[in-house]
Amino acid sequence: MASSFPLYQPTHTIFSNTQFKGSRGGFFWRTSYSFGSLTENKARPIKSSVATSPFPLFQPPHVEEESSSELEPVDPDFYKIGYVRSMRAYGVQFKEGPDGFGVYASKDVEPLRRARLSTNDFPNDEVGQVIMEIPLELMLTISKKLPWMFFPDIIPLDHPIFDIINSTNPETDWDLRLACLLLFAFDCEGNFWQLYGDFLPSADECTNLLLASEEELLELQDPNLASTIRKQQQRALEFWQNNWHSDVPLKIKRLARDPQRFIWAVSIAQSRCINMQTRIGALTQEANMLIPYADMLNHSFEPNCFFHWRFKDRMLEVLINAGQRIRKGDEMTVNYMSSQKNDMYMQRYGFSSPVIHTNARKIDTLEVSLIGGLTATTKSVHK
Repeated sequence: MASSFPLYQPTHTIFSNTQFKGSRGGFFWRTSYSFGSLTENKARPIKSSVATSPFPLFQPPHVEEESSSELEPVDPDFYKIGYVRSMRAYGVQFKEGPDGFGVYASKDVEPLRRARLSTNDFPNDEVGQVIMEIPLELMLTISKKLPWMFFPDIIPLDHPIFDIINSTNPETDWDLRLACLLLFAFDCEGNFWQLYGDFLPSADECTNLLLASEEELLELQDPNLASTIRKQQQRALEFWQNNWHSDVPLKIKRLARDPQRFIWAVSIAQSRCINMQTRIGALTQEANMLIPYADMLNHSFEPNCFFHWRFKDRMLEVLINAGQRIRKGDEMTVNYMSSQKNDMYMQRYGFSSPVIHTNARKIDTLEVSLIGGLTATTKSVHK
């Protein structure tokens, strides 16, 4: 969704020579390094979506905008594997372009202001139209605190992967834990994720910096970010070495026969995880969740949609913001992380923007490092 207010963008790039693709706001990194194409993961990465600046000083490198003719409907199987398992989408289409998947309105939606849910869910009694419903049974979910729980309950207690997950810290190792659960789901005969995995980005398509080569990290203009990525890569590699050594049983070894496969799974967890508070029965918990279909929504700092957990039937809803007018063909977007530093967006998603919105405030100031050590402070005021 393009905002009607300009978001200023600097002339520099965080990489000096690396190719940037498909940025509708901020810089979007496309790795040229590959751990080897994974045939079971074919889709392209998520991208950021914000508006461009009219001021030449803050113009990003010219990137040719993706036209509607370049967007094609996804494979019908993408819908089918979810619909037979109670996933629903209303008034939207999933499309694929040169830079990956996106979700687009298939019809006009007039602003909706009515009480559809209880005031416990929405205190202002204003809620927009539902565009997606994803049941808990399709998600991969691990709680963030002890005693940790996961859903769906697909791991037998006597399976070695259970012990590997149990050896991690629920609060700090959430990405390693989700990666283990994802790899196990791929190995379960008939599991939904065996099918959905065909639509996840492969190692050479994923924009998470965990997959960057040392040569590409040297091109980063932010040495602190490069150092952080190296530590993350070493952490993932050591975890694989400690748990996928030569003596492990075949049922573990086949999940990730080489470190590249495991690091790819960690990058998927980092770039597609949604953190939510959920209620299941009487239990309320913070959880890290891989949510199919909802993970195809692209990012905007001024999104037109948001997530909501529907307690009564354990569904994640994607809703249009109350009062939001949607036109046919508009892209449906969400805000991936609120109140996060810019380098976190670059690290996890491969894009950056000099304007970071915090909560509902519309005045944002960010110091942007420029090539040669210079800095520029950008400030935007939105009315």
